[in-house]
Order: sequence, then structure tokens, then C-alpha cells
Amino acid sequence: MKKIIEVKEFDVITYNREFEKDTGYVYLDPKSFQQLEQLILTFNDDEQADAIDFFTITTRRHVGKIIRVKNYVGMIHLATGVQIEILPKIHSHTTGDIRKIFLKMLKTLKDFPTKVFNESHMNTESMPLFEIFIHLYNQEVQQIVKKGIKSAYYEMENNLNVYKGKMLFNEHIKRNLIHKERFYMRYDEFGVNRVENRLIKSTLLQLLKQSTNAENVKQIRQLLDHFELVDSSHNYEKDFQLVVINRNSKDYKNAIAWSKVFLNNRSFTTFSGGEFGKALLFPMDRIFEAYVGLHISKQFSDEWNVSLQDKGFYLFENRFSLRPDIVLRTPDESRCIIIDTKWKVLTDSTKKNYGISQADMYQMYAYAKKYRTNEIYLVYPMNDQFEKMKEIQFVSDDGVRVNIFMLDCEQIENSLLELKQRFGGVV
Repeated sequence: MKKIIEVKEFDVITYNREFEKDTGYVYLDPKSFQQLEQLILTFNDDEQADAIDFFTITTRRHVGKIIRVKNYVGMIHLATGVQIEILPKIHSHTTGDIRKIFLKMLKTLKDFPTKVFNESHMNTESMPLFEIFIHLYNQEVQQIVKKGIKSAYYEMENNLNVYKGKMLFNEHIKRNLIHKERFYMRYDEFGVNRVENRLIKSTLLQLLKQSTNAENVKQIRQLLDHFELVDSSHNYEKDFQLVVINRNSKDYKNAIAWSKVFLNNRSFTTFSGGEFGKALLFPMDRIFEAYVGLHISKQFSDEWNVSLQDKGFYLFENRFSLRPDIVLRTPDESRCIIIDTKWKVLTDSTKKNYGISQADMYQMYAYAKKYRTNEIYLVYPMNDQFEKMKEIQFVSDDGVRVNIFMLDCEQIENSLLELKQRFGGVV
């Protein structure tokens, strides 16, 4: 049975058992720790990844090597069988609630291949993230089965007793030097054995081996019955290149995106570390930005024109474009409000400027000048230190006002209503 280690953003992982209780570090057995370290180094060698965004590896006196988790969440599978589940630091009271809130946030991410699911009906409190993702994949495949598995023309290569299609001469010579009656041909067939169905079957077979959840396993076995006439994929990379999503196959779009994840191809933030393990990680800053942007678009569009990732201005002549996360304008453009989201845990310390970075304030000042507004809001996630809301505002000597707003991710509708009230009425 797989062992699941649960950590949160910014937690520290150690292989030194002595420091687990005294420091609050998360203990990982030495062999698994070494594999995690090797997996991180594999990320670092990957042209598409920078491990510094995911983890930091340092050495601490009297402790030894430690690995600090950064602001990516998801899961890591190690070859030892240990599964590390990384959850976000969300203001909530139980781990189960955190999973539900995280899933609610995750489905707003543009690249996430499942938009419609009811997280309240899922037993997230006891179900690991990986099993939740398997459940979501099963739901996508069930939708395909319900509407009917699609047939299509697909390319085949085979040694035939009849001549049809196009002869592949090199293979024909290799295979049929003695058998003159055969022809090695490439030809088209029509049926359910299309490339999309082959990839789905391969994914289901792989998940059948990996899942430990009885309900997921039951669903996978039932789904495989519908793919009995479909071959498994023998070359994932080649088959993914042959996938065509059009009017006939649009129902396959999300399932294929999930298959890319589960079959170790590249998709959003997925990395395979060969013999050491694999990881499926999501950037919390992008998730938070998408989550806030979507809900502001829904709640504010009655009075404001909402622009996400606005591209109206440059810092210098057509260079260094400014892209605030959210720009609100009145219909007559008499008011402009800039909202920028930052996924960071602030501290209730005026001496340390609450943990707000100087670079972020420079960025807000540039927005204020270019957009000619002094209504700037930096939105951070709520945490325990700011549960009793208080207003934080910074004012420059030339009148630029930057307001800090702590958003409750769990009660986002109510939280944004409070933010809207701060703006006052639209003239």
C-alpha cells in the first residue's frame, strides 16, 4: 500500500528523525528523501522547468540537508512508493476543507482540463489529490461513453495477403523476402480503434494499476469494457501528435488533456523524472489570479467594465508591457481601478511592511502613473493573522494610494462584496 506524506506550501522536509517534532519539519525516510532530491535536480536540468520555483535544497546546521516546498501544489510520486501530497496554505479549519477550496480554485485555471464538477459531492476529506484527479478523469471518459465512442479513419500498418493502400518497401523487403505472397502495407481503416481511444485505453490501464481507491478501480473496470475493441497505444508521443480535436471529437478534448498528464507527457506543470519519480504540480499564483479574476468578472460586470490581463500600456515606448491582473473602468471611463493578485502569506508586522515586497510596490506605482489612477488594490489571501479585517493603505508623497485587501478564498463571494463596497458607488 502506498504511503502518503502530506505537506503544505513552504513546509520543510527532512530525513533527520530527531528534528521532526522539535522543529515542525516533515520527516521523509532517507531513501525517499534522496529520490526527491534527485527528482528536483532532474527538474533543474529540464529546459522547461526551473526547480528553484518548486523547491529549495539547502543544508542546515545540526540537521543536514533540508528541502523547502515553495508555492506549487499537487503531488509527487517517488519510486519508493511514497506519494507526497502538497496542499496550499489556505485560511480554513480542516484539511478536508482545504482540499475542497483548492479544487474550487483549480477549476478556474485556464489549462485545467475539467471545468464542471461539484467538489461538494466528492469525499475530498479522505481522498488523496491523485485519486481525486483519477475520479475527474473517469467522469470525462464516462461522458464520452455516454455520448458514444467515436469512430474515425485511422492509419494502419500490417503484413497483408492483399494489396491495398501504400506499400512500405523497406519493411516489405525485410519481412517478405521469403513470403512472396504478402505485402507490407500502410492503409486506412474505419472504426473505434482511432488514436484518441487508444490513448484513453492506455490511460485507464495505467490508472487501474496505480489507483488504490475502490470506487475509482470499479469505475475504471467498467469503462474498460467499452474499449474492448480498442488497442492500447504503443507510442504515446507519436499518438499524441496524431490527435485531432474537431467537431467530431470535441468531447475528447478534456480526456486527452488528462491522458497527457497521466501518461507522462508534458501538460501544464507536469514532469517525469525517469527512475526517481514524477510530479504533477500547479502554480498557486496563477490559480489565485484566475480564481479572483473569474469571480470579479461575475460580480462586478453589472457596474464596471472588467479587463483581465489588460494590455493597454507600456513602461517605455512600446517596450516592457504592463499587464495588471484586473482593470475596472466605469462605462464613461471616469474612474479606473487596478487590482493585482499576489499569492503570499503576509504577516501582521508594520516594521516589516507586512511582508509586502518592495518590487510589488514599484509595480503598483508604475500602474498608477501609466493608468493615471490612485485607486490601486493589492489582493492577498486571508490568513489567521488578518482574520479580523483591517484596512491597510500606503500613500506616496505625490498621492498614489495602494490599498491592501485580504481575500477569504473559502467565502470569496462575500469577501469580494466587501471589496466592492470599499469602492463606493459608480457615478
